[in-house]
Amino acid sequence: MAALTIAARTGNWFSALALGVTLLKCLLIPTYHSTDFEVHRNWLAITHSLPISQWYYEATSEWTLDYPPFFAWFEYILSHVAKYFDQEMLNVHNVNYSSSRTLLFQRFSVIFTDALFVYAVHECCKCIGGKEVGKELTEKPKFILSVLLLWNFGLLIVDHIHFQYNGFLFGLMLLSIARLFQKRHMEGAFLFAVLLHFKHIYLYVAPAYGVYLLRSYCFTANKPDGSIRWNSFSFVRVISLGLVVFLVSALSLGPFLALNQLPQVFSRLFPFKRGLCHAYWAPNFWALYNALDKVLSVIGLKLKFLDPNKIPKASMTSGLVQQFQHTVLPSVTPLATLICTLIAILPSIFCLWFKPQGPRGFLRCLILCALSSFMFGWHVHEKAILLAILPMRKEKPLFNWLETFYLLGLGPLEVCCEFVFPLTSWKLKYPFIPLLLTSVYCAVGITYAWFKLYVSVLIDPPVGKTKKQ
Repeated sequence: MAALTIAARTGNWFSALALGVTLLKCLLIPTYHSTDFEVHRNWLAITHSLPISQWYYEATSEWTLDYPPFFAWFEYILSHVAKYFDQEMLNVHNVNYSSSRTLLFQRFSVIFTDALFVYAVHECCKCIGGKEVGKELTEKPKFILSVLLLWNFGLLIVDHIHFQYNGFLFGLMLLSIARLFQKRHMEGAFLFAVLLHFKHIYLYVAPAYGVYLLRSYCFTANKPDGSIRWNSFSFVRVISLGLVVFLVSALSLGPFLALNQLPQVFSRLFPFKRGLCHAYWAPNFWALYNALDKVLSVIGLKLKFLDPNKIPKASMTSGLVQQFQHTVLPSVTPLATLICTLIAILPSIFCLWFKPQGPRGFLRCLILCALSSFMFGWHVHEKAILLAILPMRKEKPLFNWLETFYLLGLGPLEVCCEFVFPLTSWKLKYPFIPLLLTSVYCAVGITYAWFKLYVSVLIDPPVGKTKKQ
């Protein structure tokens, strides 16, 4: 607190927050890392030692390159720095290679590229208007937003323990959002187009960008009641946006189009054979669906309604990434998840067009698109929830009594799963129970948050102004 007080007096509190979290990241360098550490080391090796024509064909390691081309070039650039740390990490055949220098390079590469995230948070803080609430630094909205973003615990775990480059990617997204709030629409569109060619998971929020830019940039005026003024449509602006998207896409995909490799690239980017859920269930609608199927199958076996010999061998509770069949409920296909996701996104898109609320409405639509894709998408990772969490900014009291009670329930759940369950006789017979309970409990909370946010968006009135916000 003393440090914050000094920073507040000197006006350097943001720098203090950024420096503090950077030091924390440095302390996390020797901690555990997941298989993603080897994934990115292998991608460094692929892009450094092989010609571009082999990037999306190389399969020496099971961790093949499955990100869009801009991220491949990002790894290529990093590899030319990595060679000064340890040349052996850039050998494609050194599968599962590790050394102290490799560890230092990869950890510091994440910390260094997080500079973009820090800058993006700073730009987002500039978008918060209104009077500063309270005299204390810790009560000011800009300070609260900075802490929630820079010190986001989920992002720290995923990037600086688990190991990924989400901070850099979220920096691009937050910066594009900030530019839209600042009415710098072309810059925002350009940054988002670049982001899509770094990581294609952001396609889920593309409808929010597309509709908002069409509604707020290509149409230059509204009627007094907030409805669209059709004669204000600007063909020049539409062509400008289209040109930005086309040029970015051409730069990214052009070389692979010339090599006639686009089908191979897309087969890596959209691997539908991985199955409905990740090895650890993301707490979404399909977690509830899988849990219900498991409960019904157990009941069916107990009551002898089901034949044990006809139960599918590939189980959702096996912890493996694979295709499988549900036992009782209908099995889910990629097309079914796509339809569910589109249906879940449509109401928010409808509100963004017919009930315009300026940049604030765009942000809420973006969050709903991210949450809807998390709820109903195919092979969703648990960490994908960050796509909805990081852009979110609460404007009302954080929790009511029911929400507080739910969050406090996470403590007993953790104790039960980690300490009590291993001591029971169910550990060998039902090893899936801790995973099932955790996923289902968290899925209930996320479903509640998704539904509550949707209700608030649907009931809020449009902002009636003659000019676009």
